[in-house]
Amino acid sequence: MSTRIVTIIGARPQFIKAAAVSRAIRNSYASRVEETLVHTGQHYDENMSQVFFDELDIPVPKYNLKISGGHHGAMTGRMLESIEKVLLAEKPDWVLIYGDTNSTLAGALAAAKLHLPVAHVEAGLRSFNRRMPEEINRIVADKVSTLLFCPTETAVKNLTAEGITSGVHNVGDVMYDVALFSRDRARQQSSILRDLKLTEQGFALATCHRAENTDDPKRLGEILAALAEIAGDLPVVLPLHPRTRKLINDYGLEHQLASITVLDPLSFLDMVALEQAAKVILTDSGGVQKEAFFYGVPCLTMRDETEWVETVELGCNRLVGASKTAICTAVGAMTQKTVTHTETPYGQGDSASKILARLAGN
Repeated sequence: MSTRIVTIIGARPQFIKAAAVSRAIRNSYASRVEETLVHTGQHYDENMSQVFFDELDIPVPKYNLKISGGHHGAMTGRMLESIEKVLLAEKPDWVLIYGDTNSTLAGALAAAKLHLPVAHVEAGLRSFNRRMPEEINRIVADKVSTLLFCPTETAVKNLTAEGITSGVHNVGDVMYDVALFSRDRARQQSSILRDLKLTEQGFALATCHRAENTDDPKRLGEILAALAEIAGDLPVVLPLHPRTRKLINDYGLEHQLASITVLDPLSFLDMVALEQAAKVILTDSGGVQKEAFFYGVPCLTMRDETEWVETVELGCNRLVGASKTAICTAVGAMTQKTVTHTETPYGQGDSASKILARLAGN
């Protein structure tokens, strides 16, 4: 009898992670695992949703709840109500959640209140900054999960410190599975470098979307000022989240974009192609930090802390906060160094198979 899984996804990073597990189900577990995908609709823009399903061979979700926008509480509450209805109809053996978004929290709470076991992929991550909505989401999700799939030993230790030891497994990072799958595919299929007339190692790639940066006009202004200054020496490519673009306009900071190549959100393969070719990456995204690490590109994280401490400890990533001076100084230093590492803190690229072995009862 197949193990029935309902997978809850809703945001761009979750599409990427879920792709690895869905692919492993089709390739190796099709006779033993039955997956039902639920898309909450948290990221609904075609460039932030549908293109990921197309490029990463993710099955069409059985349910699309089309819930987006509004404050955290309102969004999460609407998701909770709708996910509960899906779970009552599907009666799964496991509810599989990813990461730390409002979709993650809503899926975890809906399942827990129905006494359905929760499996959390990317469990145990901590920034130790409870002002981040993501930190609250991941802490609560971990508290109600039965299986906690950690990407690193650091994540295991974080859970141990909180008294969570049952059901905890270090399976490695599914993002590494995806990085290996998409690395060559991006080089072959993406034309983004040619379209933008970019050369290998001839530009900086930047992203900025975290609320701690975008909701603070001073932090966002410092980041944009730094990118504008860097662009005087090294072209800067900035794919811009719609919410970030709106806030830049609201704060009257659009003049800072004049010297920067600003793009709409990119498809996954275009983003991977840019990441591999960049001279340096500046980001506040957890996923982009790791992809920089996987592809051996120096990274500056425009935050005051990171959950992916291994990238910093191994010298591939540097925390620079949101100070123009710190960012510009660090770019000079990081672009002079070659990123090399032999350690593999994120596993061997077989995380999805390890997850499914546990869910299928092996």
